[in-house]
Amino acid sequence: MNTTRILAFRNKPPTPIDAVPSEWSLVQQAKPVKARRYIPRASERTLDAPDIQDDYYLNLLDWGSSNVLAIALGNTVYLWDAVDGNTSELVTVDDDVGPVTSVKWAPDGRHISVGLNNSEVQLWDSTSNKLLRTLRGCHQSQVGSMDWNNHILTTGGMDSRLVNNDVRIKAHIVETYSGHHQEVCGSVASVNSPSQWLHQLEDHTTVVKALAWCPFQGNLLASCGGSVDKCIKCWNTHTGACLNSVDTRSQVCALLWNQNERKLLSSHGFT
Repeated sequence: MNTTRILAFRNKPPTPIDAVPSEWSLVQQAKPVKARRYIPRASERTLDAPDIQDDYYLNLLDWGSSNVLAIALGNTVYLWDAVDGNTSELVTVDDDVGPVTSVKWAPDGRHISVGLNNSEVQLWDSTSNKLLRTLRGCHQSQVGSMDWNNHILTTGGMDSRLVNNDVRIKAHIVETYSGHHQEVCGSVASVNSPSQWLHQLEDHTTVVKALAWCPFQGNLLASCGGSVDKCIKCWNTHTGACLNSVDTRSQVCALLWNQNERKLLSSHGFT
């Protein structure tokens, strides 16, 4: 048998010439490294808050879309402009209706709702410092939480009720929810709010202080618990299932989703 190889190279084949220099290809193949975000550990600004009520169930400050912070100190609501640092007084209520128990900016950043200890809610124009109207008959005691959905203002009170108010019409109460057994201390409006509750989310072991809808996934809701529970939970509101639970080892006071990145900010109290 002839064992001669069919293909045989007597000389070493020439080295191939790269169409693109090797140093260029290395640059193109390298993946961009995202810069690590710097999170400062010290506050940028510290504001004095004398006479602020030491009550975990109330919602006494809110940052509006016009970059103005509203804060309730006793019977007075103050506005702090983050652009120029100026502070102004919006309103001081009488002792028989105060103190102020909640504040909430409307989406336009101009109008603001003020919840009172006597169950009333005042609507103010922050530009003209003018009282537009007072909502009465919503609750039987203090209004501790509020949230806006366009022209609908949802209020929650110590009387365990949630009330939807259409601020455009005289008979403002358009819907009432009575599924709670204790004070409503956190509320968040939904774009499509049915008149009947869909699920009872009962995994928390103590007061649920705050709720926050996810801006990039409409059926994702975050909730947080108090000093006994200490957990942040995420829920699928279509099914009522708890998707995740994080033990923060401290009382959770508030939640805020980042509108630009998939991150959730929380504030805390007692450990």
